[in-house]
Amino acid sequence: MKRLTKAEEEVMQIIWKLGRCTVSDIRQYMADELQQPKPPHSTVSTVVRTLEDKGILDHKAYGRTYEYFPTITKQDYSSLTLKKFVSDYFDGSMQRLVSFMVKEQNLSLNDLSDLLDKLDEVDEEEL
Repeated sequence: MKRLTKAEEEVMQIIWKLGRCTVSDIRQYMADELQQPKPPHSTVSTVVRTLEDKGILDHKAYGRTYEYFPTITKQDYSSLTLKKFVSDYFDGSMQRLVSFMVKEQNLSLNDLSDLLDKLDEVDEEEL
């Protein structure tokens, strides 16, 4: 999967929240929910078409109106992105990632304990 730009990720976050939606729905969400100035229709349309070219979105046409929908779930995208991040910055080692987070004090002892509990749950599910 191709890496998404910041603008593409922002639009995808909105689409994952809205589900099936039009470019107008995305623009309205940005204005109403994100309190951002409503971007030009052509700008959002260009981003959406790029996402479609990357295989992240598909559409259904209703005359001249296109309804877009994701072809990948947010969870699947998050998993792929995390794996790529760990591969690029921590030589593929989740242990190095966790160690980095602890050293940078971004992970409290409670957070670390919760993470270990979740890892134990995953291990038990795989058995």
